[in-house]
Amino acid sequence: KFNRVDIKARNAKGEIVLVEVQNTYEINFIERLLYGVSKTITEHIAMGASYRDVKKVYSISILYFDLGHGSDYLYHGQTSFVGVHTRDELMITSKEQGALVTRHAAEAFPEYILIRVNQYNQKAMTYVDEWMRYLKDGVIADDAKAPGLQEASATLRFHAMSPAEQNAYRRHVDDAIIAQESLEAQIKEGVAQGIAIGEARGEQRGIAIGEARGIAIGEEQGRKEEQVRIAKSMAAAGMNATAIAAIVGLTAAEVHEMIGGE
Repeated sequence: KFNRVDIKARNAKGEIVLVEVQNTYEINFIERLLYGVSKTITEHIAMGASYRDVKKVYSISILYFDLGHGSDYLYHGQTSFVGVHTRDELMITSKEQGALVTRHAAEAFPEYILIRVNQYNQKAMTYVDEWMRYLKDGVIADDAKAPGLQEASATLRFHAMSPAEQNAYRRHVDDAIIAQESLEAQIKEGVAQGIAIGEARGEQRGIAIGEARGIAIGEEQGRKEEQVRIAKSMAAAGMNATAIAAIVGLTAAEVHEMIGGE
């Protein structure tokens, strides 16, 4: 058997995140989830390694079919040990570096997240809702704040372009990178000129004045002109002010002012 998922990622803690988009019903879907997680755990621990190296795994399933009965669109499952008679949760203790450490079993066991797209019928209020609206309707609002959605929007616009438009966009991006590098080179040259002037005068004050003058020359001659050109070219390619601002290094308001409200 092979572990086929759509996305396999690692978060900042070194934990593994599996993401799978499922369009059609599978009779053994739950068993498939279990196998995928188990396969991932064994893939990420070397033979003979300590069990402390077992990776925590999160399995996220984006489902476009009805899986059982339930009124929610977002379900989360994880393992815990609960007393049969007392209903209290068992806290696992282990001795580490001479100290007794208490843990929940869920800190080690995999976690499963089921996203039932067809069950979502709410207004986008939270970051999760904004993503759910995109997953269900393919709609990304211009004011969407959820991390990653603006990048997804730019990608969707790119793939909606004709081949000729895509090539033109790529050229715009290349021009933007070249212009940014040119701007940085001009600033460095201006700094170097300022330092040279200051050193020629042989005074620390002269060096400071020269550096400031050099930076001002480089920035004034290159920055505004290049930024306006880059912003306008990106706007012509269909990018919104937020995406342009992220590349040019300005705020969206400044980009609007720079391209004349286009």
